[in-house]
Amino acid sequence: MQPVPSSRALFWLLLAVPALLVLTRLAVDPEPWLPDYVADTGLWSARLLIVALSLTPLRELVGQRQWLAWLIRNRRAIGVAAFFYLLLHVGFYAADMASLDLILDEALIPSMLAGWLGLAAMLPPALTSNDSSMRLLGRRWKGLQRLVYAVAVATLIHWLLVHDGRTEALLHFLPLALLQSLRLARGFFPRLIPRRS
Repeated sequence: MQPVPSSRALFWLLLAVPALLVLTRLAVDPEPWLPDYVADTGLWSARLLIVALSLTPLRELVGQRQWLAWLIRNRRAIGVAAFFYLLLHVGFYAADMASLDLILDEALIPSMLAGWLGLAAMLPPALTSNDSSMRLLGRRWKGLQRLVYAVAVATLIHWLLVHDGRTEALLHFLPLALLQSLRLARGFFPRLIPRRS
């Protein structure tokens, strides 16, 4: 009898589906237009980052739900997947530019600088998103993971400055902004906005 795959393994497979679709499309595309792949992988990185950052404030708003508790337990997987999509995004960007000189020439343009700063800020949380790092860093681990808020801001700035249409970026980040705003407001007005448990 074959072992049943764990829910965590199935979740990782689900997180990998967009990447598999992108890579399959690339494999069968005789003349790939790389900017499409840059955009697709960046979009998935941003989406997963937004989901990961929305889970705790969502729980505070709606209370404990079984599906939400499961997602929160697997939040690190979502964050690491966001990082892997970011690496794919950078890889496709580098392939599209096809020149280190061109990449360096535009690295300090505000839109690109925001992207590179986001990548730099994402490295420590992504590389320490494991049990060994949690034990080794102790209380400092949580502070290091909070760098993802800076990543979210850099991602939004990068998205707004790189693309002509800003509506898509704002619509993607709106739920996170609302949830985080409610969370901050609760700190100032706890009676008006009670925390759900």
